[in-house]
Amino acid sequence: MEASYLLVAGSFSLFQVLFHIASPRLSASLSPGYKLLSEVQKTEWNSRCVSTLHALLVGSLSLYILWFDEAVNRDPVWGDPKLVKVNIAIASGYLINDLVLLLCHWTTIGDGFFLCHHLAALYAYQYVLNRGLLPYFANFRLIAELSTPFVNQRWFFEVLGFPRTKTLAMLNGVAMAGTFFLVRIAVIPSYYHKVVDTFGTEGFERLGLGPQCAWLTSSISLDVLNVIWMYKIGRGCCKILLRFRSRKPSRLLLAEKVQ
Repeated sequence: MEASYLLVAGSFSLFQVLFHIASPRLSASLSPGYKLLSEVQKTEWNSRCVSTLHALLVGSLSLYILWFDEAVNRDPVWGDPKLVKVNIAIASGYLINDLVLLLCHWTTIGDGFFLCHHLAALYAYQYVLNRGLLPYFANFRLIAELSTPFVNQRWFFEVLGFPRTKTLAMLNGVAMAGTFFLVRIAVIPSYYHKVVDTFGTEGFERLGLGPQCAWLTSSISLDVLNVIWMYKIGRGCCKILLRFRSRKPSRLLLAEKVQ
């Protein structure tokens, strides 16, 4: 347990350095538009840069565990959680970093929903870090982070003034919708198939009523939110694609007139 919390502290420190030092310097040198942003926008920009790095890191590691960690896949409730604990500790350090950021800049970027989400996630992660419970399911949830880079990139395009009908912005929107569907919606049947398979097993009974209720309640609530978000993302993506298609004939007519 102590090693896990040392890793949480190390993760938190790393993300603090990335937010306060690395992101501002790299962003200023790589993106001319960064220097033109307001201080509030720069704060959110740096936060989203850190968010993207965290998402790629824990999302990739979660996929590796799902594909190659035989102990966790063999026993999803009590399997050897060593590598899962590493991933959860990294994610916990990031969430604490983001909580500190929200509280320090509450008047500008504070969000009650994210505050509740982060606190609930940290509470759930303690079951893994403290007792090693449900490593497969805790890790499975982290693949959802792989949609985050596209969500952040959408914000970057908007704050830099890219029209949504620009090719790059539109391609990112399609990628965002596709990735969100793959890692948050399409995986729902396989996730709950695995959940149902654990019912009645000795490992499931050993969990106790508290962890059982926390696990199932949080899973269902999160997936309800994911379905709602997918609906909104899908509608937005369809509107942009339809707008782009409607502009193409007018461009062709204009080209014919010029000729």
